[in-house]
Amino acid sequence: MELIIADSAGFCFGVNNAVKIVFDLAAETNERIYTLGPIIHNEQVVDKLAEHGVVAIDNPGEAEGPAKVIIRAHGVGPGTIKQLQERGLEVVNASCPYVVKIQKLVSEKYKDGYQIIIIGDKKHPEIIGINGWCDNTAYIIETEEQVNSLPHMEKNICVVAQTTFIREKWEKIIKSLNKRFENVIKFDTICNATDKRQVEAEKISKEVDMMLVIGGLNSSNTNKLYEICRSNCERTYKIQTASDIPPVDIKKFKKIGITAGASTPDWVIKEVIHKMSELDKQDFEMSFADAFESSLVTLTTGQITKGKIIGYNQSEVFVDLGFKSDGIIPIQEFSNDPDFNPEKSLKVGDEIDVFVVRVNDGEGNVVLSKTKVDAVKGWDTIESAFETKKPVAVKITEKVNGGVIGISSGVKIFIPASQISDRFVKDLSEFVKQVLQVQIIEVNKQKRKVVGSSRVLIEKNKEAASNEIWNSIEVGKTYNGVVKSLMDFGAFVDIGGVDGLVHLSELSWNKIKHPSEVVKVGDEVVVSVLEFDRDKKRISLGYKKQADNPWNKAAEKYEVGNVITGKVVRLVPFGAFVEIEQGVDGLVHISQISNVRLGKPGDVLKVGQMVEAKITELDIEAKKISLSIKEVNPIDPVGAKKEEAAVEPGEEIPTEHKEEMTNTIGESLTDEDNK
Repeated sequence: MELIIADSAGFCFGVNNAVKIVFDLAAETNERIYTLGPIIHNEQVVDKLAEHGVVAIDNPGEAEGPAKVIIRAHGVGPGTIKQLQERGLEVVNASCPYVVKIQKLVSEKYKDGYQIIIIGDKKHPEIIGINGWCDNTAYIIETEEQVNSLPHMEKNICVVAQTTFIREKWEKIIKSLNKRFENVIKFDTICNATDKRQVEAEKISKEVDMMLVIGGLNSSNTNKLYEICRSNCERTYKIQTASDIPPVDIKKFKKIGITAGASTPDWVIKEVIHKMSELDKQDFEMSFADAFESSLVTLTTGQITKGKIIGYNQSEVFVDLGFKSDGIIPIQEFSNDPDFNPEKSLKVGDEIDVFVVRVNDGEGNVVLSKTKVDAVKGWDTIESAFETKKPVAVKITEKVNGGVIGISSGVKIFIPASQISDRFVKDLSEFVKQVLQVQIIEVNKQKRKVVGSSRVLIEKNKEAASNEIWNSIEVGKTYNGVVKSLMDFGAFVDIGGVDGLVHLSELSWNKIKHPSEVVKVGDEVVVSVLEFDRDKKRISLGYKKQADNPWNKAAEKYEVGNVITGKVVRLVPFGAFVEIEQGVDGLVHISQISNVRLGKPGDVLKVGQMVEAKITELDIEAKKISLSIKEVNPIDPVGAKKEEAAVEPGEEIPTEHKEEMTNTIGESLTDEDNK
């Protein structure tokens, strides 16, 4: 037979502390000593205390002063403490530290206007005591089904749990509460030692043929251990002492598991082990004493050791160290990241390295730090990165005078304002919470000073990208780029380490006055190479797409003879330009406006005027459209007579505007000299 004994079997710190207080007081004083309720759910311990004159009472009225009254690990409400003090009794509070934390939490949230919900057994002394800290106004539930019976609540809700509650049930109830109510905050107050005890019992009970759960019949955590084990192992027995071991032939079982509640003394566990040994008449693989001793490690302040995460809440992480007490890491000592979220980042069962800050915080807990371990390891990483010039990822946490501070591998790194970018940055706060790639440029371990630079890497990357572009660039090649700056004459676009210019005329097929009408700084754009000069490092880029050319669309929509309606957009001495649609203008020659001879187009037209005109000539390749207003609806000056419109005999009427510059400078000078 192989005997598997849970490492966590026996007294938890809270129970052990309460029992120790009672025994110490009994040895030190002759005063009467009472415990409000049995100090522990174990008849053997209660009987031993009775031998020392310690009397268990059920309510304050049973105590007679002068005397000391011990508040057991379950704790009580403030009203009970007041009753005892009013009777002239000295109160010694031996409540479990975990229970005290819940009481304080409930009291604070109740005063802040929260509705308290306690998940646990409403008849249990611990729950009754906690409820007293919110004037007995809490809703107490212990099943998913009871969530639906809760009334509708508008106010914020604060949820806590009995320290010995089963975690699986807690998680299901929390999920149901979150579905029903929107304003719920939860505090995982399940004792990490209890949680560990239940996890261990769950694991062992799945491996064995028989399971013994040692503890008092009225012990809540013992009953929960029995419930867990019974669900996995049919032959699970709950016993108080060795005499309760069932009459079975243990030689028929290959593996037998043993666990014990938090109220079970070591000597009771040892008696059970001894009895099992006699029944089996053979040596165990490991005796109880050996198993118990081997489970305990020695810890010293300043030591770095390994631990396993067994639980967490919004303010603390609980770690199993294999020590007689579990370790606690305050959240601020777990991570330097201000955005650290335990729910997203932590996983029960993960093994971590921790630094021992204090072996005992006064409440029996080991205070730990993970950030100190990270910093120790981080310095090796940072020094190596400094020597090899290998980039490190730095999360920026705050803006300071002259730069920003970030964290990498647990080490603080200062990045001067001049080194955060290759461009001037007016407001450094835009980098807070960003993760930057940084090269370490200075390390002083004695002064704990590290300086980093993003600019060095940006410039290196740009140089490499620039070389790649210049080695492969060709006319017509397209690039995905980012608009870096705008000028009156165009936009500069970064195509991956090299800036090119998109001239104003290449931004749009329409006439624009400024690049901001089409793009803005930071826009991602697709551009093509129009021309480049490697020697001068200049690139001309095009942004407007041929598919968007309005003249191509005009070729499909219009033909000679069509009558169009357009807007006069410009007047010139020889005619008027009419916008047929955006990006496409046609020319109405002055002779095609009216039936009478006009001195200038402005005699009958004005900019913005809508007119009808016939297309008389269409040349898409030359981007020329000739229009005639008078063939549709001539516009004559007021009072004009048609006969005045006669054209001099033999005079040729121009149908389009042509500006021919055929004379050379030399010819012009000669003509001038001949005058």
